[in-house]
Amino acid sequence: MTEVSADLGTGRASVGAVLDFAWAAGEFTATEVMAGTSLTRSTAIDAMDTLLDAALLRELPNARAVGSYRSGRPARRFALSPDLGVVVGIDAGDTHLAVTVADPLETTLVHHRVEVDPTHSAEERRATIISALGAALAEARVPREHVLALCVGVAAPVDRNGISPPHPDGFWERTNPGLAEALRDWAPVVEIKNDAQLAAIAEGAVGAASGCRDYVALLASERFGGGVVVDGHVLHGAHGGVGEGVVFDHIIGVGSAFGLSYSVRNHAQAAVDAGEIASDSAVGRIVAAERIDPRLVLTLAASGDEDAMLVTDRVGATVARVVGVLGSMYDPARVIVCGAVAESVEPVLAAARRMLPGELHLPAPELLASELGAEVVSIGAVATARRAAREQAVPRLAEQRLRVRA
Repeated sequence: MTEVSADLGTGRASVGAVLDFAWAAGEFTATEVMAGTSLTRSTAIDAMDTLLDAALLRELPNARAVGSYRSGRPARRFALSPDLGVVVGIDAGDTHLAVTVADPLETTLVHHRVEVDPTHSAEERRATIISALGAALAEARVPREHVLALCVGVAAPVDRNGISPPHPDGFWERTNPGLAEALRDWAPVVEIKNDAQLAAIAEGAVGAASGCRDYVALLASERFGGGVVVDGHVLHGAHGGVGEGVVFDHIIGVGSAFGLSYSVRNHAQAAVDAGEIASDSAVGRIVAAERIDPRLVLTLAASGDEDAMLVTDRVGATVARVVGVLGSMYDPARVIVCGAVAESVEPVLAAARRMLPGELHLPAPELLASELGAEVVSIGAVATARRAAREQAVPRLAEQRLRVRA
């Protein structure tokens, strides 16, 4: 439950209970608050009036005023104030940047996604993120001081203070260039998270893991990384490294943490070079292009092209090995393949499902493609920011406003 500090008086516990109830209730009456919080009628009404005075709740026109009540005294109706502020979710990938400004409940106000240069320095990357954040808030016409919570997803392990550990090649320091410190003053709550963990949060909230307590969200487009949920809890680790893909550098049959886009390109090129696929075939012509587009190979496989299916069978063997490792380590009920590649990855997963039972002794997890597409990390970032707003920022706002009125 959301808590409002007891040092403002014993009635603040009831204020916190009503505020917590209001988040999920939509429009509600005092009777519904009583049923949902076990407060007495007088206590519920006192708490609601306190939140009205603090502008955290608003009173709606009664049922008679809107023409839906015919007799008797209409009940007072309430809802969470629409003017509490906004939340921001940022997906700061290696090659892309997505910024979402949303209200604390369900509405997206602004969403932008652009490609970024992966060779940028840490300083350039940090400046790009801050500039995009400011531009999104300006477009939404929201002043910076109205941001309740902000969450950024990065392609690096992140500890509980928002800091990434050193990487041998400096990659983690560049992808998370001191964002916790740089964004500290942009919101009362700022969270920096690993992108795969945010993908897991998104899948659990609105995706293929809804209602599941044990699953892995496998970000798989450019690099493998897993967001792991066990017994309903997102696993983190001392440095935020649970599910880090470097383990696959050491797995025979996988060989690296590079993801499915790389694997499709690699296997297609190797098959053409070995003469297994003719250079003048559909797949051969894709390979001859300046840059192999893995989605074209996957689309051909889905249509039944034998050459493309040869490629996807070999990629499927890699995925089966990856999922076998995850299944043996974490015993998930489901593994959801996430990222932009998920939209066309079904031929690979079909092959992987055939091979998966031989990769582990435990029952094989259900292997699914995410339906959240390239925005899965953004969705998780917004969901995390909304939770932070509900559990931390808005209760603090309540404290401030109630102190002023005390």
